[in-house]
Amino acid sequence: MSILAYRSLTPLFDELHDDRIIVRPYRKSDAQALFDAVNESREHLRPWLPFADKHQTIEETLNWINVVRARWVMREDINLSIWERESGRFLGGTGLHPRTWEIGYFEIGYWLSASAEGHGYLSAGLKLLIEFAFTSLKVQRLEIRCDARNVRSASVAHRLGFTQEGHLRHDGSTPDGSLRNTLIFGLLAEEYASTSKIAR
Repeated sequence: MSILAYRSLTPLFDELHDDRIIVRPYRKSDAQALFDAVNESREHLRPWLPFADKHQTIEETLNWINVVRARWVMREDINLSIWERESGRFLGGTGLHPRTWEIGYFEIGYWLSASAEGHGYLSAGLKLLIEFAFTSLKVQRLEIRCDARNVRSASVAHRLGFTQEGHLRHDGSTPDGSLRNTLIFGLLAEEYASTSKIAR
């Protein structure tokens, strides 16, 4: 019986790190740091992420962490936190969100607190996650989606070597109720293996 038949046994990790940052699953003890970061960045995140209107209380944040920890155990979703290694400061979040486990097709999501932007933390964290996805999980496709107006998010996808594959028009709504367009970026296993698009 393959390990895929028991998805909860799929090996993941305790943490990924380089000399500047750590990427790891959420812990209950992260609740205050996560709550504070979302609270600080709520208006900064609200145009792009429904997530920004959550975490209105520390109890809501702790409940969210419990839910994502349970989903991590079952491999239903892989939500991760990003930390500055030297200071231990919480920076933001990322994750691998399964679209199809059977063929190894995952979407990557990400956000940073307003005070953490512009220092290269996000690119560093995503490089670690992308390397894990292709080398350890053996995924075939990674995808990034973002609001077409979110120039910073789109520039991250371009910088990491993803190819823009689509521009969906009026496929959803923004938090203020207006229609949004979505950009779709993809990176395939063979592209990751055969090129040096992502500096390692």
